Amino acid sequence: MAVLIFIALPATGQDSTQAVSPDSLAKSLPVTYEFVTIDSSVKKLNMRYEPWLNLSSEQKKRRVWLVGGAHVALWGISFIALDQAWYKDYPKSSFHFFNDNREWQQMDKAGHVWTAYQMSRISGALWNWAGLKPHQSAWLGGLSGVAYQSIIEIQDGFSDEWGFSWGDMAANITGSALYTAQQLLWQEQRLQVKLSYWPYDYNAPELSARRDQLFGKSVQERILKDYNSQTYWLSANLRSFLPNTHLPKWLNLSVGYSADGMLGGHENRWTDKGGEAHYRPDIARTRHFYLSPDIDLTKIKTKSRFLRSALSLLNMVKIPAPTLELTSKGKVKGHWVYF
Repeated sequence: MAVLIFIALPATGQDSTQAVSPDSLAKSLPVTYEFVTIDSSVKKLNMRYEPWLNLSSEQKKRRVWLVGGAHVALWGISFIALDQAWYKDYPKSSFHFFNDNREWQQMDKAGHVWTAYQMSRISGALWNWAGLKPHQSAWLGGLSGVAYQSIIEIQDGFSDEWGFSWGDMAANITGSALYTAQQLLWQEQRLQVKLSYWPYDYNAPELSARRDQLFGKSVQERILKDYNSQTYWLSANLRSFLPNTHLPKWLNLSVGYSADGMLGGHENRWTDKGGEAHYRPDIARTRHFYLSPDIDLTKIKTKSRFLRSALSLLNMVKIPAPTLELTSKGKVKGHWVYF
């Protein structure tokens, strides 16, 4: 049975309020639609703007080539940059496998989930801009995220210091699958993986030297590699799961995980560049769990495309906020603001 709805169309010099059916609406405007039940007797018609419906076949073709080229360029640049930043100081070897699942209190695995998720999210947005249908963008975004992360695994496989890790690949697939599954199921990211960073206090010369040896001397390298200074978050948008409430659309609730006191993969034992052995069992390797409010920056309304893009990129990072912390030592404490 046809259902009539009233919509306000952009002003065209005529009366813009018309009664139309959903089928005719879908043919005339770049929208898709679905019914959402509010209660047993009332249904609301949700319309979703789909920019890909406005593009000509020639525009889609040009954009697909542009986005595809950008992906290839990013992979190539990343391969070179990672080789210089991470692998250049370590000897190469033949391709081999390496089980590192018990190292670094699994902080490295959380990092793989975050990176794969964010790369998939950005890639999916680019494919959507290129004119692909939403489900196509979702699949290509997820596959692009895994492909990008595979560059790291291949380089690890040829490094004498590491090796190809199936645990890392599982984390990569998890991050990309989280993005793809949500796009296919909900057409939005209700659950987001985020990162926060605050420099860990290496309060002794030998510890600072170990930090430089492990995680690099520049801020950029340490943000990428210093597991003692990172916190990873799973941030849920409350309004998306509770649509009939009056909660702000931008309000999220996040659970976080971090670990510190780590000066080696398994234990705090190492040999410095001068050949001197160090062993620091007095420094506790501690896990931390957090609960904190967050903001979904993509839910902030703006007419500026630039601001929307900037907010989407900034959404990779957890907003500092009051936080409740529980440690693996059983201690509970609160933070007025946690970074």
